[in-house]
Amino acid sequence: MCQKKRQRLNAHTDLWFYLVIPAAVIWSVILFLPWKPWRTTESLESQNPSWFDDLSSVTVLIPARNEAHLIAHTLACLRQQGARLKIIVIDDQSTDGTADAVIQSSDSNTQLIRGTMLPDGWSGKLWALQQGWEVAQSPYVLLLDADIALRKGILFTILNKMKREEISFLSLMVSFRMETFWEKILMPEFIYFFKLLYPFSCSNDAKNMRVAAAAGGCICLESKVLSALGGFVALRGALIDDCALAKCAKAKGFRTWMGLTHSATSLRPMNSLRGIFQMIARSAYTQLNYSALLLFGLTLLLVELYLVPLASIIAGGLSAKLLALGVLLVMTASYFPTLKYYNLSLRWVFGMPLAGSIFLAATWYSGICYWRGNKSSWKGRN
Repeated sequence: MCQKKRQRLNAHTDLWFYLVIPAAVIWSVILFLPWKPWRTTESLESQNPSWFDDLSSVTVLIPARNEAHLIAHTLACLRQQGARLKIIVIDDQSTDGTADAVIQSSDSNTQLIRGTMLPDGWSGKLWALQQGWEVAQSPYVLLLDADIALRKGILFTILNKMKREEISFLSLMVSFRMETFWEKILMPEFIYFFKLLYPFSCSNDAKNMRVAAAAGGCICLESKVLSALGGFVALRGALIDDCALAKCAKAKGFRTWMGLTHSATSLRPMNSLRGIFQMIARSAYTQLNYSALLLFGLTLLLVELYLVPLASIIAGGLSAKLLALGVLLVMTASYFPTLKYYNLSLRWVFGMPLAGSIFLAATWYSGICYWRGNKSSWKGRN
């Protein structure tokens, strides 16, 4: 009788060993992929934080909807970049006094456009950018979110890199605030996941037409790129508009580049889990092309990558425990560069399973909202 119990127990522990094998394979593949999506070598920082006399070749387009509390800081940081920089703020039907805040903090080079009603088939941000683009006249255009602060000199550094390397489209993944518990748990992994989905080295390779990455918070591009695309009309319904814009630019033969930076930071605090959850859910199901099959596949994948190794350590036999510990070491090795880049302790690697579970829940929430007829919701718009 005791022997039968031991056999059943051994079979149970062996099962955990076999269950954790796929996680070991997948994490090892991620770590040893030739393009190394987890690395942080693709980055750009302000090299010369000084005043530049002539930035007249650039027009900054800032779509702003209910950003009265942040827009003045954003404009002040832009004015520190240099002289003759043209700024166009498009007030996207704000209800909180955003337009008044822009007027109070404007100078002669700042123009306020009061955005018109959102037409059918357009997302709010792209419609605002289209209205700004129609009046912009300069060789370069900087698309900047209303909550992004630029470090002094970064715009000149961007222009230098674009001219020196013949880049027509350059995007920076801005640094998010990482001060509270939820920010430290979720925001580094948000960037880590983005780099797995859109490897920067592949996106920056002009020969690789399959991957085109961009982060909408800070994009500098030559005006001829938008002219070739006919403005933002072709993208008007896109919810993941940044990557869609990069893909269109790359398809037209323009060279694109994306990297991390500490020189462009988000002013928006993400103090609560709810705020980060909503940010992720806004376009999570869109990322899966509204496919229920992909959603179920993602669920199985994240359960295998994060929860099975933990369960194996708790319930598995010695071989399962050892293999699961090896999985955690490989996971840590791939995540460590991201933590190091943002000056976070290695202990935050233990938050990866929690973050993965929250991202999965946000994706399911996004899918449920879509099935109920709400494709996306952001700042009071559905």
